[in-house]
Amino acid sequence: MVVTFTVCQKNWASHCLTPRSVISHPCNFPSNYLRYSDILPNVATGHTKQRIIEHLQVVHTSTAPEMARMCDVTDAAMRQHLEQLETEGLICRDDQPNTGSTRGRPAVHWVLNSEQLQSISDSFPETFPDRHHDLAVDLLMGVTESFGSEAMQSVLARRGERLAKHYQTLLADLPLAERVERLAIARDAEGYRAEASVAADGSLLLTEHHCAIAQAAAACAGLCESELVVFRTALGPDTTVERVQFAPAGDGRCSYRISPR
Repeated sequence: MVVTFTVCQKNWASHCLTPRSVISHPCNFPSNYLRYSDILPNVATGHTKQRIIEHLQVVHTSTAPEMARMCDVTDAAMRQHLEQLETEGLICRDDQPNTGSTRGRPAVHWVLNSEQLQSISDSFPETFPDRHHDLAVDLLMGVTESFGSEAMQSVLARRGERLAKHYQTLLADLPLAERVERLAIARDAEGYRAEASVAADGSLLLTEHHCAIAQAAAACAGLCESELVVFRTALGPDTTVERVQFAPAGDGRCSYRISPR
């Protein structure tokens, strides 16, 4: 199926922020928005497990006694922390051969589990800051600044086409209620905490309790308008989709009323 996709008659791409946008513009960055270059991530922490992760990230390998001295805890307490991190799969033992300089069993060295780097990042976000949101905002700004608002409109339209086609493959040949339910499941998997429900008047509701692209949407209102068109396209010409709650307007969530045309 060929999908013709139009973001909106209005030039929503022109809403994307530029560095000198006036404060009253509806798509300015939030007043508390900070770029990575404006701040220094505070990774200094008193939490022993986080200090262990930070230490192993820098030195690669270390022993329990070394880290116990660093954290000012007993060797036994340090071994407990290490064994807990090992159970969680975040670190592992790196048994090194005895070089002959000491007698007995070689000391156990600990390293980060290279197969669980994403889990480590997720468990210790202050140690491994994720700046994907800032990158997305910078790219949106760069497209508008370098190529103009028409180019941004084209980018949003192409993104919308891809999303709509993806959702259409999930919703094909289903009754409307099942289409809405399936769309809610897909959006929930994408991080929007979406759910489908039935309103008092019998219409269907798609509600998203979290915006997974909030920072980018705050910088470019065209993203929000584009997603409304995505839902209308994906659900088909036999439906009417109306946004009845809008998180950026202070509603706390985005909700869409869906009914047969």
